[in-house]
Amino acid sequence: MPPAAAAGSEPSAPIARPRFGTDGVRGVAGRHLTAELALALGRAAARVLGARDAVVGGDTRVSTGMLEAAVVAGLASEGVTVHRLGVVPTPAVAFAAQRLGAMGVVVSASHNPFHDNGIKLFGPGGMKLADAVEASVEAALEALGPPGDDVGVVFDRGLDGDHDGAYIDHLFDVLGGRDLGDLKIVLDGANGAASHVGPDAFRRAGADVVAIGCEPDGYNINRACGATHPAALAAAVVAHGADLGLALDGDADRLIAVDGAGRIVDGDHVMAILALDLRQRGLLHDDTVVVTVMTNLGFRLAMRSHGVQVVETAVGDRYVLAALEAGRFSLGGEQSGHVILRDRATTGDGLLAGLALADVVARTGRSLADLATVMTSLPQLLVNVTVAHRRADLLDAIDADVRAAEQGLGERGRVLVRPSGTEPLVRVMVEAPTDEEAAAVAMRLAAAVERAGG
Repeated sequence: MPPAAAAGSEPSAPIARPRFGTDGVRGVAGRHLTAELALALGRAAARVLGARDAVVGGDTRVSTGMLEAAVVAGLASEGVTVHRLGVVPTPAVAFAAQRLGAMGVVVSASHNPFHDNGIKLFGPGGMKLADAVEASVEAALEALGPPGDDVGVVFDRGLDGDHDGAYIDHLFDVLGGRDLGDLKIVLDGANGAASHVGPDAFRRAGADVVAIGCEPDGYNINRACGATHPAALAAAVVAHGADLGLALDGDADRLIAVDGAGRIVDGDHVMAILALDLRQRGLLHDDTVVVTVMTNLGFRLAMRSHGVQVVETAVGDRYVLAALEAGRFSLGGEQSGHVILRDRATTGDGLLAGLALADVVARTGRSLADLATVMTSLPQLLVNVTVAHRRADLLDAIDADVRAAEQGLGERGRVLVRPSGTEPLVRVMVEAPTDEEAAAVAMRLAAAVERAGG
C-alpha cells in the first residue's frame, strides 16, 4: 500500500492554470497537476516553441507514466514528432534535445516527495526557457482552441535504443580518456531517474561502486535518500570504507558529495574544487564562476584568494545558465548541488559533476576531504518571516536595519533579505563568523520585517 502524503504537505486549493516556478510547473499529481493539464501544457508548449520534434522523459514516481502519456498526446496532437526516452535523468533529456535540435519535456518534481510531480521544458537545443517564453506558454493555455489536422508520430527510443549509449559516452568526455582507477564510490540514486544509468556509468568508468537508493518502486523516490537526505549516504561510505560518496536527487540534475569520513561536501565545495582544477588546467574561461545569491560567503572568499572572479545571479539554475551564456563562462551552480559544466552540458547534471569530481580525486591522488579544505563555509542561518501584507516598499522600510546589520558584520559576514516570489514570506539569510552571531543578527532583522509587514 502506498505511503500517505504528509499532513499539510499538499496545497489546499486547485490552481486555475500552471505557474512556472524556478524549475518548471509543479503540483500534487492528479489533483493540481492533472492529465488534462499536462495535455494542454504539451499543446501550448508545442505552439510557442515551434519545434517539429520533441524528446520526452521522466522519473520513477508512480504518476509519471500518466502525465508523460498526456503531455506526449498534447505534443503529437499539434503535429510534433515525439521521441519517448522513458525513465531518464533530466540532463539526459536536455542532452538529447541538444543532439537532435528538438524541444525537451521532463516529467519530474525533482527532489520533491512522490505525491508531487512536475513538468520541465527545454527549448530546441536543450536550453531552459527564459521568463518571457514561459509567460508566452502560460498565455497560450488560455487560447488553445481545438488542435489542427496534423498529427505527430510517437517513437519509443530509450537511452539504450536509438541513442546507443550516447548520453553515457557524452558523460565520459569529462574524463578525457582517463578512468577512475581504484576509487571506491557509494552512489545514492535517490530511487529516481538515475537508479540504473548512474551505477552503470561509474562502473564503466572503472570505479568500484556500491549502489544505494537504486531500487525505485514508484513511491520511494527521495524518501530518506538522495541529495536532500545525505545521512544514509554518509553512513554507507563509512560502513564500506569508500573513498567518497555521491548523492543525486530524483531527476539527477543535482549532486551532493560525502568524503571518506562521512562529512557532507555541498554544491559550494564541489564548485570550488572544480573551479580551481579547471583554472589550473587552463579550462576556466576568464577565471570566472557563476553562483547565486545563496552561495556561501566562504566560497567567495576562497575564490578571491585564488584570483577567481565570481558573478552572482538570482536563485535558480536557469539564471546561472543565462549568466554563463552571456559571459561564455565555463562553470556555475548552486549551493543545493546544481552544477553546470557549460562547456559540456546545457543544464545541471549530477552524474557529469560527480564524474568530474571523482576524476579530480583520482587524477590528483588527494582525498575529497583534503580537496574540500579549499573553502570554509561560514555559519548560515535562513529565517522565513510570514508577513500579512506583501508591501511593495517593504525592503525600503527595513533598509536602515539591513544597513546597520551589514555594517556590524563588515567583511566578516553577509546579509540577504528577499521576498518570496510565491508565498507571503520574506526570507532573511545571515552569514557570520559564529552561529550565535548569525542568529542574533537574523532575529533582529526578522523582527524588523515583522514590524514593517504586519
